[in-house]
Order: sequence, then structure tokens, then C-alpha cells
Amino acid sequence: MTICSIGHQNLFGEIQKDEMILSKIGEIVSEEWYKSFEIRSELFCEAFVVMPNHIHGILRILQNEKTHRRASLQKEIGVAYRAPKSISSFVAGFKSSATKKINRHRNSFGLAVWQTRFHDHIIRNPEELHRIKNYILENPKRWNKDKFYTP
Repeated sequence: MTICSIGHQNLFGEIQKDEMILSKIGEIVSEEWYKSFEIRSELFCEAFVVMPNHIHGILRILQNEKTHRRASLQKEIGVAYRAPKSISSFVAGFKSSATKKINRHRNSFGLAVWQTRFHDHIIRNPEELHRIKNYILENPKRWNKDKFYTP
């Protein structure tokens, strides 16, 4: 998945010599990302990187009887509904906790940090997992070619 900062602002740090150097805001983002997995034990972080104006992560849904039962249930629900224990609810919780801590840090309560949406993609096989994981981990080395690049 990819989650971008509001207006693609370089809030989270900068790339120096092909490595991401986190700002204090970037450190908060990273801390809150990993804390989110402590709360959501049904998810596992397969890969993660903070970039200057976005983050990439691979979430693995740990399969058990409950996730299989829940996955088979399709309900017609309005657009505003966010199913509990869904990827959308995970992202909303992460964004909310990170935003609160970031705004507390910069004394800017109520200021948006994230774009309202995020991009996700279902990884269907081990080859695709390997390719996307490698892309995420190597992303800082390709920053100036990244579609979200802003100097």
C-alpha cells in the first residue's frame, strides 16, 4: 500500500546518499506504523519504508478461522462504512494516531497530514511479493525517479 502526505509535502525527511533520513515527523510516522501492528494482531508488516512524502508498506493478513469466516461474508453497506479489522480501518487508525502525535509535536492541532485516500494492491503470489518487497526496500535509491518525487 501507499499513503501520501497532504499535497505531497516532504514532511517525513529527506534522501541523502540513497538513504532516507527521517525528520522528527518521519520518526513519529514510523513509530505509529509499528505500534499499529501491536494493536492489530491479525496483521503482519512484511515490508515498510518511509519516504519524504509518502510511505509504502506490505501488510500480510494472518489467516485463521476468524479471517476466513469474515472474508466470506459480503454485506451491502453504505460508502461511509469502514468494516472493523479491515485494511481501511487499519489505515484510518494509523493515520489518526500519527496525525495526533505529529500535530502535537508541531503545535498545529487539526492540520491535515495525509491525503484522504490510499492506494492498495492485493499481492497474489510469491513472485509478486518478492518484486514489490524489493521495490519498497530499494525505493530510497530511486527517489529522483519516483512518481511522488519533489525536490
